[in-house]
Amino acid sequence: MLNSPIGRLRIIGNLEGLSFIVLLVIAMPLKYLADMPMAVSIVGALHGLLFVLYIAAILHVWLVKKWPVFRVILAMAASVIPFGPFFFDAKFLKSY
Repeated sequence: MLNSPIGRLRIIGNLEGLSFIVLLVIAMPLKYLADMPMAVSIVGALHGLLFVLYIAAILHVWLVKKWPVFRVILAMAASVIPFGPFFFDAKFLKSY
């Protein structure tokens, strides 16, 4: 999967979506219920890095695979919607 731009996009998208879930379900409760703000700092930074890598992977696929602009916009919109990368993967990337 790492040999193709689509494969990299799928992996990064799944990691980015997973990091968002970890941020919401584990890190945020630790911050507010257990007074452990460091959890959000660590997971939030990782999520931010994965978000940037996801956007870069989308742009790379756009250039290499000549995706239509509308699909690129959908992919970028998916990155800011909870569970969006998972839905985008299932709808548009599994067929590759």
